[in-house]
Amino acid sequence: MSASAETQVVLAIDGGNTKTDVALVAADGRLLSLVRGGTSSHQQLGFEASIEALAELVAEARASAVLETGITTATAEVARVLLAGADLEEEVERLQSRFGALGWSRRLVVENDTLALLRTGTDRGWGVAVVCGGGINAVGIAPDGREARFPALGAITGDWGGGHDAGIAALGAANRSADGRGPKSTLEHAVPQHFGMRTPLDVARAVHFQEISVDALAQLTPVVFDQAAGDAVAHEILERITAEVGVLATTVIKRLELGAHDADVVVGGGLMRAAPAWMIERITESVHASCPRATVVVATDGPVVGAAMLGLDEIGASADAISRARAELQQAIGELSTRSQLADPARQ
Repeated sequence: MSASAETQVVLAIDGGNTKTDVALVAADGRLLSLVRGGTSSHQQLGFEASIEALAELVAEARASAVLETGITTATAEVARVLLAGADLEEEVERLQSRFGALGWSRRLVVENDTLALLRTGTDRGWGVAVVCGGGINAVGIAPDGREARFPALGAITGDWGGGHDAGIAALGAANRSADGRGPKSTLEHAVPQHFGMRTPLDVARAVHFQEISVDALAQLTPVVFDQAAGDAVAHEILERITAEVGVLATTVIKRLELGAHDADVVVGGGLMRAAPAWMIERITESVHASCPRATVVVATDGPVVGAAMLGLDEIGASADAISRARAELQQAIGELSTRSQLADPARQ
């Protein structure tokens, strides 16, 4: 029997490179549960381990919903599973098949998490989104439904940007400052200090010997931001990221022929949320050169909010319900983040 409007539930999943959020939201916008785990990236964990990690979090979210609200959510009406790294069609199809077999919902959509960002920044159903967090990616949807995407496989497909690349650039610049190959930079001292080490070479050796993971270098992004105000080398790293966000946005605009439209261009992800005003101004200038009527929006909501909104759109939820879900998720995410910081003050 089909679920009634009162009991319809949306399962929203944001599977990121560093964390995973799973939310259950009722059709009226009530947040039934929100749980957070570590990465569920199939690129980092492998397909089976990724699926197992997500299945555990979904089970936790269901149990939490019953405990907190008494509502049983064994089968959601819609599941929106938005994942970092879900870029290639064959990978998306494989994930869709494997998640579908788990019976989470009557309807299931597996997509890239850039679509969640786009939904949080515009209600129009089309536009451009550039996510710059741990990595970088973009998506565009034209008013007629045409899409523009990128393979986003990293350096092998020409990608650069996000916290991972910023961290590697910072460590490289710190070592070049220390050994004389590059200009002097305050990163020479700030980078090893972040890891409790003496020299940049100590950090590089620790990465080489796998005492520090390459992924952990993304922790250096706040260090780059801190140093950029007075250090030309750190500032140059941010300038390069800024230029790359602009290139992605303008490339999508050109591919979809949006230059004459009043497109919304949504930028988001942790790095963009922390970006100083000059970075956003520079990105806006770049966008306006290709699309003068565009509006650049800095999205502050997490991707799980966009996933929930897309799911509510699909079941025909009201604008009030979508607004309520957004507000309740924002509050719950804030509380989760506060608890994480209290438990681990060094966590970004």
